[in-house]
Amino acid sequence: MANKNPEHLHKITLAGLLVTLGIIYGDIGTSPLYVMKAILGTKTVTEDLVLGAVSCVFWTLTLQTTFKYVLLTLNADNNGEGGIFALFSLVRRTRKWLIVAAIVGGATLLADGIITPAISVSSAVEGLRLVNEDIPTVPITILIISILFVFQRFGTSVVGTWFGPVMMVWFMMLAVLGVNHIVHVPKVLMAVNPYYAYQLLAETPGGFWLLGAIFLCTTGAEALYSDLGHCGRSNIRISWIFVKICLVLNYMGQAAWLLHDRSGTVIKGIGADGAAFEANPFFEVMPEWFLYPGIAIATLATIIASQAMISGSFTLVSEAIRLGMFPKITVNYPSDVKGQIYIPLINNFLWVGCLGVLLYFRESSKMEAAYGLAITVTFLMSTILLLHYLWLHRVNLLYRILLAVVYFLVEGSFLVANLEKFPHGGYVTFIIAFGWAFLMWVVLRAHKIKAKLADNVPIKDYKEQLRQLSIDAKENKICTHLAYMSTSRNDNEVERNVIYSILQNQPKRADYYWFVHIEITDEPYTSEYRVKIHEKDDVIRVKFRLGFRVQQKISLYMRKIAEDMVKKGEITVHHPYHLINQDQIAGDFRYIILEEQLSYDNELPLMEKFVLNAYTTIKSWTASPERWFGLDAGLVTVEKVPLVISPVSKFNLTRIE
Repeated sequence: MANKNPEHLHKITLAGLLVTLGIIYGDIGTSPLYVMKAILGTKTVTEDLVLGAVSCVFWTLTLQTTFKYVLLTLNADNNGEGGIFALFSLVRRTRKWLIVAAIVGGATLLADGIITPAISVSSAVEGLRLVNEDIPTVPITILIISILFVFQRFGTSVVGTWFGPVMMVWFMMLAVLGVNHIVHVPKVLMAVNPYYAYQLLAETPGGFWLLGAIFLCTTGAEALYSDLGHCGRSNIRISWIFVKICLVLNYMGQAAWLLHDRSGTVIKGIGADGAAFEANPFFEVMPEWFLYPGIAIATLATIIASQAMISGSFTLVSEAIRLGMFPKITVNYPSDVKGQIYIPLINNFLWVGCLGVLLYFRESSKMEAAYGLAITVTFLMSTILLLHYLWLHRVNLLYRILLAVVYFLVEGSFLVANLEKFPHGGYVTFIIAFGWAFLMWVVLRAHKIKAKLADNVPIKDYKEQLRQLSIDAKENKICTHLAYMSTSRNDNEVERNVIYSILQNQPKRADYYWFVHIEITDEPYTSEYRVKIHEKDDVIRVKFRLGFRVQQKISLYMRKIAEDMVKKGEITVHHPYHLINQDQIAGDFRYIILEEQLSYDNELPLMEKFVLNAYTTIKSWTASPERWFGLDAGLVTVEKVPLVISPVSKFNLTRIE
């Protein structure tokens, strides 16, 4: 088992650039659909407002996306992998409290993954109202989102081949539509001057609170880092130049339309006839003849954006599982494409969550209050982790102080402005994020409580008893190789429960006793193992070192290890029968999984009891041990053992005659 080399991911190729467009720019690329509409709201369109808004968008994209993520954060890769949990893996040994930043950042990013499909697809479908204002957009959006989630189980390797071309068409459309209006009002190009942004935020009444809507233009920036392992640093940096130009041109084109056709009016409100009206600058910049194709392309782009967020959520959860921050749930690999995974439970949860958000808000404009608030917190948490990463790499102190001041000020301002949305729908984001964070806290806390019970014993103390049992003809032999999954990190120790299971709980005779330990490394694609023979022809310990992106296939690995050891003469297997498959010279395996259950014989503090009961409930939804470890179900026996952490010391019991 050899390590995969991620270096090829950082080579610039035309195919790589096209794939990058299709995979990571969906969220940030579809932001022109709703950002200008959200900024303007019910405000009167003025030159200062429009130029200030576009200037804020330009400099937000520059500071947050270009500098922080594309130029700076992409350097903090974990063997080619990115994302907030990969960044945490790089710094987690320095400060224990950094796990709080990782949990909060990961939880808010998962919350964003629920809201993004709802608001993106809704924004595109609502463009149909320009053709027929009575068209029911909610059922159409529900149908599109449902098809998208149902499709996840089949993988996206086939569809991925046209993601890139579709997004290329999308970005070129953004640029052309923008330029078509900029030529009529070229003054919008002055918005690159940061003075207009300052004027809007500092001098315009209520201007500061517009930051909550302005921030929506960069919500997909975290995806650039999260999908580093799929696309490579160089492909992301080069493609971002093209993407940013297209985005800025479209925002300026919308600004030009506003100044040319709507100056002195509002784009959302109640008309003189008492009817509600709402204009979306994104669709208004389209020629009338292009409206249907434009809406179709926008819908495809939002589907791709939603797909990217769903896949990103799968990746995030998978990494959290490997880091012990998430319960062990079933992870499927529907194709051979690198990094492609499917997690049924998470897929269903995201689907229900998206539909819930859609049915609760019903309009994309109402979702804007919830959208962006969570991701602002993610940005702040990633900044904290990034600063610690730079400290570990001894980056210049003044440079780090400057970065801290700038980004805590900028992202802190975005957070404060977004908190203004809290009573208008932002609370939905916090409820969802709190649920994810609570889940991760319970898992981590339960592991810590259970660690109190860690009762490992030296293997050498039981070698002779195990040897005697393996040759005791009075006991029925249950298999050639009896293997136990062990959590002990020490090569010379094993859990007391394991020894009890072999020697006392219905003694189990086998030719070989294997104690198997799996260590998940911070590197994504490590595939190594080490063998220690404690008793020749009897007791063996195997330690696997597997990367957090490596699928565990322990049955396959163990058979390969045993066959190699037979060929090298390290173990001897006698077959009193004829082999059906002459290649399988190692003999038969039986795996024992010890499943802990909270015993009634416990006297725990209320909080610890709550955590362990919650953890037990969560585990009931998780993958079975054999599926998680990649064990053939027919070779596995699950034994339930009581978990006694704090035995009851006093109780009243009276004997009567």
